[in-house]
Amino acid sequence: MEWSGRGVVLTTRRHGENDVILEAMTLERGRHLGLVRGGRSKRHRPVLQPGNELDLVWKARLSDHLGQFQVEPETLRAADLMTNSIGLTCIQHLAFLLRLLPERHPYPRLFNALQVTLNHLEAADVTAALMIRFELELLQDLGAGLDLTSCAATGQDHDLAYVSPKSARAVSREAGKPYHDRLLALPAFLLEGQRQAGSELTWPDVTQGFDLTSFFLNRHLQEHNRPASDTRALLLGALEKRYREDFPWNFAQ
Repeated sequence: MEWSGRGVVLTTRRHGENDVILEAMTLERGRHLGLVRGGRSKRHRPVLQPGNELDLVWKARLSDHLGQFQVEPETLRAADLMTNSIGLTCIQHLAFLLRLLPERHPYPRLFNALQVTLNHLEAADVTAALMIRFELELLQDLGAGLDLTSCAATGQDHDLAYVSPKSARAVSREAGKPYHDRLLALPAFLLEGQRQAGSELTWPDVTQGFDLTSFFLNRHLQEHNRPASDTRALLLGALEKRYREDFPWNFAQ
């Protein structure tokens, strides 16, 4: 059996003296693993770095075998990620998130979101917004998606300010006011047209966004007996550091 396609390197792990097992996110085959012969060689090592995009050919005798990858470089991002203070933590967290999905199932929207995120890590506010939206997209594919289109209580599609932790649906400011301490904050930038062009995401926006997605992701992990990870905490720490450098007024007393 054989297929070819493009994939983003998520992780590698050593296999024997010279080989590695490559974990890649592909457009048509989803998250896929395979053996790379000589993956620890000087030729392959710089190519098989997290975040790099490769042309892949996978071969195996049977479809359920691990199989082997032949790899050729396409878009090499690893050097930029390593010099970016949030790059490495970002790809580590993305790899953890994608590992929540079953192997070998296509998720084209997530693959495209992965490419966009890795290509736009220059600004802290852009990275934060893309990561939060990536987590929302992942929740949809996990069957735990949020409905932020209208109020769960009134049906209105404006002035949405909260999310119900029970129904995962948006709640308007007026309807949620009596229960605000039991609802999750819905940052305005997640609603269509609410973020003004040219305005950066504030740090409170970022923390509210990650609080929202982490609540539902953590619930999914608990329901499926999946271990948590410290990758989000590491990413938030890196983002906060960059925010303090780039937008110090977010933290002014």
